[in-house]
Amino acid sequence: MRRLALQGVRDAEVDLAQALQQIAGRQTARRKLPSWAGEDRVVYPPHLNMEQCSSEQTARYKAQIVNGLSVQGRYVDLTGGFGVDFYWMSQVFKERVYVEQNPDLCALAEHNFEVLGLDCSVRCCDTTAYLAEMEPADVVYLDPARRDEHGGRTYGIADCSPNVLELLPQLWEKTDHVVLKLSPMLDWRKAVDDLKQVSQVHIVSVDNECKELVLVLDKQLPDHLRLCCVNNQQVFEIVRTPRTASPLPSDSESAPLGLKESLNPTFLYEPNASIMKAGCFDVLMQRYPVRQLAPNSHLFISDVEIRDFPGRGFHISAISSMNKRELKATLAAISSANITVRNFPLSVQQLRQKLKLKDGGDTYIFASTAADGGHQLFICRKIG
Repeated sequence: MRRLALQGVRDAEVDLAQALQQIAGRQTARRKLPSWAGEDRVVYPPHLNMEQCSSEQTARYKAQIVNGLSVQGRYVDLTGGFGVDFYWMSQVFKERVYVEQNPDLCALAEHNFEVLGLDCSVRCCDTTAYLAEMEPADVVYLDPARRDEHGGRTYGIADCSPNVLELLPQLWEKTDHVVLKLSPMLDWRKAVDDLKQVSQVHIVSVDNECKELVLVLDKQLPDHLRLCCVNNQQVFEIVRTPRTASPLPSDSESAPLGLKESLNPTFLYEPNASIMKAGCFDVLMQRYPVRQLAPNSHLFISDVEIRDFPGRGFHISAISSMNKRELKATLAAISSANITVRNFPLSVQQLRQKLKLKDGGDTYIFASTAADGGHQLFICRKIG
């Protein structure tokens, strides 16, 4: 593609910019939208829209969320974009309405939906204008734009466009269920407090990278809140009842257990990115035979191997303090390692330089501060 961009084309009828956009879009789709990449007639938007759109994997998960609402009448996406979420989330509904204010994206979406065999209505209209005249719907979906007029990133609900907090009174006149996609940077507890009518919180990660915060709002609010921590196909679900403003404690409220109380732990566990984001560490200790190493360590130790732990598991081969003599003996046979620091005074780079270790290999070193304040290194091998 670079060669084509530099050399250009001799045929004057070929739109080089459009050709390059389609080549780049197809390359991104192979990774992000494999089902669409297999259809040659799909047309792709500019690079920014391709990067901002949901992946097929996260869109399919959101489709499961919508399917769980057990309604199949009318579905409206008020912020259609490239249409990835709309395509998968609207599948079970009898009537599907896509709304987007960008005419170029509307044209692309209309073409692609026809190519992909999705029967729907495409409306090129401003979100708030369409909502004012909208017929009632069973489910309304919004993915507010997270960039300001200068192109800078925004994260707060009130800073996004449209501002869902302002739209809620109108939304409840039109629907009983609102599904809202937000930035994974948001504090989900604050979002629950701000939006009031949240019944479900889904923290969605792909390959241990937090991608989306998805909230379900119900007009008739149940007495419990569901929290789902998702990483690829693994879903860790928590139900808390009765509802409170902060339905889950933070990690600092979970009682830690130091190494002296652990009788030489054999295994170390690191929760996945969604659980890290949720902060539901107390539930981990209720469901699994694990103990938190120390406040804010986000690491857990155990005497048993847990195959279904929602995260990564490691076999501990040695534990060392930062004493030079002890370090030298413990690391004598190690020349390289993958290093992670948690609640530790040195950065990964500083610790790597201090230990004189190369990056990579089969050894994993976790550096943390124990409950008694001592600095500890856990030398591990990954389970499985």
